[in-house]
Amino acid sequence: MDRQTGRTALVTGASRGIGRAIAERLAADGAIVAVHYGHDEAAAQETVARIERAGGHAFAVHAELGVDGDVDTLFTGLERGLAGRPLDILVNNAAALPAGPMEKDTPEQFDRLFAVNVKAPYFITQRALPLLRDGGRIITLTSVATRVALPGQTSFAMGKGALETMTLTLAGSLGTRGITVNAVAPGATRTDVNVAVFEAPGTEEFITGQTALNRLGRAEDVADVVAFLASDDGRWITGQVLDASGGLHLGVRA
Repeated sequence: MDRQTGRTALVTGASRGIGRAIAERLAADGAIVAVHYGHDEAAAQETVARIERAGGHAFAVHAELGVDGDVDTLFTGLERGLAGRPLDILVNNAAALPAGPMEKDTPEQFDRLFAVNVKAPYFITQRALPLLRDGGRIITLTSVATRVALPGQTSFAMGKGALETMTLTLAGSLGTRGITVNAVAPGATRTDVNVAVFEAPGTEEFITGQTALNRLGRAEDVADVVAFLASDDGRWITGQVLDASGGLHLGVRA
């Protein structure tokens, strides 16, 4: 029997990239997956179609995050799709990209990044708690940027650090309901969203040279970690940040 048969999941930012891989993996494990998207409806419907072609079940939910009413819009669509079923798994994956180094950042960019990367998952989680079944799972995507100094991602790393603190405190408060709360921190991960980043001359070679497992990450690498935490196998892990970077920036390689 599939690990997630009969369970439901919401994956934010699931139209492409790591979010799509997570949605597909949870659906392959038997979950009914709500595929959230902010702007690209066609990509979200493609995620749903890919899941259904593989024999799974999914539906798309639209809500632009970081704007007034975003959580209300998201949960109106989610509850319609769940049709009275509770929620078992929440994956906070959606995020705005880094805004650059502090010297070039602006108050507008900073506010937008924190609205999407911190405020949205915070209030999505708050809204999900009454729907979330006892024994459920909350998994939030953070970043290796919280444990290394990356000057080009200062505000991004600050936001991801806030989510790791949220993870720790929620784990402590929700444990009596049997709900586990964890974070997964990817490193350099090649997806359909960021292919151009790794095409710059020397970029892939430099990053793999800094990675213990000697390659770039794939979206499926991260999705498999999320699926483990979402499964019954992850039932005794809570309040943790699991590094899913392949050992990026662990130190000088021998």
